[in-house]
Amino acid sequence: MQQDYTYAVARIRFKETQLLSDSDIDALLSSKDTEAVMRLLRDKGWGDNSDLSAEQLLSAEEEKLWAFVDECVSERSDLEFLRVPNDFHNLKVAVKCITRDIKPDGLFIYNAVCDPETVYECVKNRSYKDLPEFLMDVAQEAMTALLQTSDGQLCDIIIDKACMDRVYTLGKQSDNEIIRLYCELFVVCADIKTAVRCAKTGKKPEFIRRAIAECDTLDKDKLSAAAYEGYDAVLSYISLTEYRSAVDAINTSMSAFEKWCDDYLTAVMKPQKWEPFTIGPIVAYIIARQNEIKAVRMILSAKLNGLSEETIKERLRDMYV
Repeated sequence: MQQDYTYAVARIRFKETQLLSDSDIDALLSSKDTEAVMRLLRDKGWGDNSDLSAEQLLSAEEEKLWAFVDECVSERSDLEFLRVPNDFHNLKVAVKCITRDIKPDGLFIYNAVCDPETVYECVKNRSYKDLPEFLMDVAQEAMTALLQTSDGQLCDIIIDKACMDRVYTLGKQSDNEIIRLYCELFVVCADIKTAVRCAKTGKKPEFIRRAIAECDTLDKDKLSAAAYEGYDAVLSYISLTEYRSAVDAINTSMSAFEKWCDDYLTAVMKPQKWEPFTIGPIVAYIIARQNEIKAVRMILSAKLNGLSEETIKERLRDMYV
């Protein structure tokens, strides 16, 4: 496995030179319109030389990323912690489409552990035992809850909490420090976001406890109690943790907090560039590439909606290179 990582990291080193730089982002920002942005991206090798729409271009880049990763890393299970949130997204799509009797066309994410259509058919036929173990119980619980209560929010927290629990478990099972750290931060960011939303909407203690997941660097009981007490109590608790730098971002907006999460993770991952014998540089590259795609999506959307360059800059994540 070490040899595989060494080969993969060598390929990653070249791929890193093709990531968008700050000057590339500035060029995209100063472009006149979405078509000008698309032309610059095609010049940088994005897309497949055909006349793709903006969304098709972004989807193609996501597919290229995972096709490249699959070439480099023979054991898909090594990166399950990055793929598995897509399985829970697909489960959520399946449950809601089935109960509303609508087709899930265009809603599935395919870079997942399980085939989305298989998940859909298993849930539709109530053959939960045919699902992977990590989806079995949550699929049945979410489906039952939605059918009995018609409460989409309850369905969401059941699935989201199961997703956080799965990522946390994968982190604890790993002997790689960067995977453990990534999984911890994934749950931390989700928990803080959940606590803030629960506080703002006045959720009851039972709902809050059901929605917030266990992690090592936040105290679930204290965060849950703070969420019930109110918004200021949540910020007060977070200010006592190692994530105190998130408080200003949360006070600005949830979009600003999501940017803080991505930037925090990018900063943590950057040192992995210099660890050539571990999976760390591969994980760091995937996260960097996903943030790059996210940044381009944001720029395209902003251009389409006539937002100013300064407004876009405030929302953009820090680049990896």
